[in-house]
Amino acid sequence: MKLIRPFNVIISGFAMVIAASILYKNQIEWGIVLLTSLIVMCYTAAANALNDAIDYKIDLINKPTRPIPMGYVQIKPAMVISYILFSTGALLCMQLSDTSKMIGIIIAIPLTVVYNISLKGKPLIGNIAVSLTLGLSFLFCGSAHGNVGPMWIPMILAFGLTLIRELVKDIADIEGDRAIGISTFPIIAGIDRAIHLTVFLVLFVGLGSLIPYFNGTYGFYYGILLILGVEIPLGLVVFLLLNNPGITSATKGARILKFSTLMGLIAIYAGTIT
Repeated sequence: MKLIRPFNVIISGFAMVIAASILYKNQIEWGIVLLTSLIVMCYTAAANALNDAIDYKIDLINKPTRPIPMGYVQIKPAMVISYILFSTGALLCMQLSDTSKMIGIIIAIPLTVVYNISLKGKPLIGNIAVSLTLGLSFLFCGSAHGNVGPMWIPMILAFGLTLIRELVKDIADIEGDRAIGISTFPIIAGIDRAIHLTVFLVLFVGLGSLIPYFNGTYGFYYGILLILGVEIPLGLVVFLLLNNPGITSATKGARILKFSTLMGLIAIYAGTIT
């Protein structure tokens, strides 16, 4: 259970429920909501198991309490669990529209696998890949319900927030990544430049996420919840990194940003009903 990170899995499923709520003004099609939630939860669990199996050497340094470094789970069973979960999600995905199949099977699974195998150590490219994967889950949800349009803003917001968090996580994991020869952006450019890029992205995403409020796309509660759940956490992360540049601040920052994407989604939902 610890291998698949059940809390993250549940949050991913809950995100699909909130995303569906944004799409429907009246009655929600709960059958499709349940199906998309199960698919995304299977993919999330599979990706977590695959990540732990491939990154076990890094985790020996950065996250020694994970199941594989602790010796509770072996690498081969973790890979088998990942395969079973990806396959289950793909089979469930076959019941949805052609666009959903393309996003869920042809794009999402290969992108996740390629990221874990070869892109993770590529500076910024790996960060963009994992951010795109998470953002695609909202387009997947929209396509399953036959209404992709309202999901573009959640997709862009999720992409931007995930990219920031992935970069901050790379700063936090710099020791373990350097030990096994992975060339993340903080390693090749230095922590200071990585922090500067993070601050730039925070300003870009923070200001950009306010546009839907000021142009009237979302209502008053979007602005309030966005400030509380996204803008303030982003500001706090910047403060931590600038005040005390280093691994400790980055680790705290990554934890702070963990729920910002979900809070942004809740803000969008609240903004659509006011």
